[in-house]
Amino acid sequence: MRRTPVGRQTRARGIPEATVARLPLYLRALTALSERSVPTVSSEELAAAAGVNSAKLRKDFSYLGSYGTRGVGYDVEYLVYQISRELGLTQDWPVVIVGIGNLGHALANYGGFASRGFRVAALLDADPTVVGSSAAGLPVRHMDELESIVESQQVSIGVITTPPGAAQQVCDRLVEAGVTSILNFAPTVLTVPDGVDVRKVDLSIELQILAFHEQRKAGEEPEAEEEPAPSRAPGPVRAAAAKLRRAAGGAKETKDAGKDAKAEPRGESERSAVMPA
Repeated sequence: MRRTPVGRQTRARGIPEATVARLPLYLRALTALSERSVPTVSSEELAAAAGVNSAKLRKDFSYLGSYGTRGVGYDVEYLVYQISRELGLTQDWPVVIVGIGNLGHALANYGGFASRGFRVAALLDADPTVVGSSAAGLPVRHMDELESIVESQQVSIGVITTPPGAAQQVCDRLVEAGVTSILNFAPTVLTVPDGVDVRKVDLSIELQILAFHEQRKAGEEPEAEEEPAPSRAPGPVRAAAAKLRRAAGGAKETKDAGKDAKAEPRGESERSAVMPA
């Protein structure tokens, strides 16, 4: 029997998506406490470790039916179990990774999958030079085997690490085979039918956000008239900046011409160039 992905389980039980997104943060902090044999933790301590405020944490835990004990806090081991169960991590989740390039290899070798309830069931690729190789002790199999693997291994989660041009086609095949949750590393937006959950990981976007914060920390405000910054930007950005400068220059010239028209009389042809018809 095919498993129901965790996202739909929690939505059916009335747990908000924002809370679901924070549960792994709490679990990571709690796991670290458990490894240090810490028996209990206050909401303030756990919230600080997870990077949220304590009021939000208490609200999130109320959806789980866990309220802690006044003056004592939360039982760490019980919360680890409770959140793991809510996330569906107390069972085995087979995962297929499609696209075994550098990123696919890195994910296949990531040891955190097994410890968090995920088992890499198969590695798939369409490149004949890649098929037959191995990663993390698993053979890379051809995409033609996708449907049979999904059915035999009861796979409901697929990971896409292909180039962007192939991602949608791979996504369609995963969905047609019965996969209902997809983690997408390809830098493109996927279209999926209702009932399929997609989580997108775009490393370039994350780096751009970090660049924004670095610029602000350095006190560097972008200036419209400054030439060097656009010249270092990617081609499309430079083109857009140049277009904006041309538009701004044209607007200034039109404005100045309008002032001149009011200041001194001109011929009909000159007026028509700066005045509406």
